[in-house]
Amino acid sequence: MQNWLQLSMPPKDISTNGHLIDSLWNYTTMLCIFYFVLVCIGLFGFSYLYSRKRNKTPYYTYGNKKQHLLFTAIIGAAVFLTIDLNITRISNNDLLEQFWKWPNPATEKVLRVEVMGQQWMWSFRYAGPDNEFNTKDDVITNNDLRVPVNTKVLFHLTAKDVIHSFFVPNVRLKVDTIPGRITRVWWEVKEPGEYDIACAEMCGTHHYLMKARLTVYSEEDFNRWLATSEQLAMNTNDPDDTNLAWGWKWEN
Repeated sequence: MQNWLQLSMPPKDISTNGHLIDSLWNYTTMLCIFYFVLVCIGLFGFSYLYSRKRNKTPYYTYGNKKQHLLFTAIIGAAVFLTIDLNITRISNNDLLEQFWKWPNPATEKVLRVEVMGQQWMWSFRYAGPDNEFNTKDDVITNNDLRVPVNTKVLFHLTAKDVIHSFFVPNVRLKVDTIPGRITRVWWEVKEPGEYDIACAEMCGTHHYLMKARLTVYSEEDFNRWLATSEQLAMNTNDPDDTNLAWGWKWEN
């Protein structure tokens, strides 16, 4: 029973804004359950009250009387206002106040990462010591994303072949990667550990293989890893290797 409950629960939220997604999900779920219960009460309640045992003579109605239409309009308006319209309001506020408040690398501490989705792999690129992307000293990893804890990470993403969807369940965010277009997303994680990265877009026959790993380090451990990786990149990256030249000039 305990294992079943663990499997049915969402992944642990490790981000600063993930609770907003969870709250919206819970709100929507509870309201849907509430209205479902109301529908069941009406369905089974009227079936009981107007059963053949209690009403020997059937009463026929087309539901077109004024009170019927008014009751239907009230129920429809209540559902629209409390679910559809309110979800739109909450989502819009969260987007404007949190998710679309893009961190600015020029004025605050931000880790920038370029992401390339392709069949069937995620590639990640960090700017090297020159702080420029698509140069010889860039750190490039495949299916291996590493970030520091308590640091805003800004991603610019694209795809090589078809549309993919960069999804980190523990962060509660996903964004499509589209050939010929740069998309953006940012998040900040607050707990070190290892977490899954998936593709949430059906992208072909081996879609299920597009699994990567997110490793969240302490700031000290991340800086140590990055420094070692930068030195390794400068010593081993081949500027003539076209497989390494998929990056682009970063534009804020």
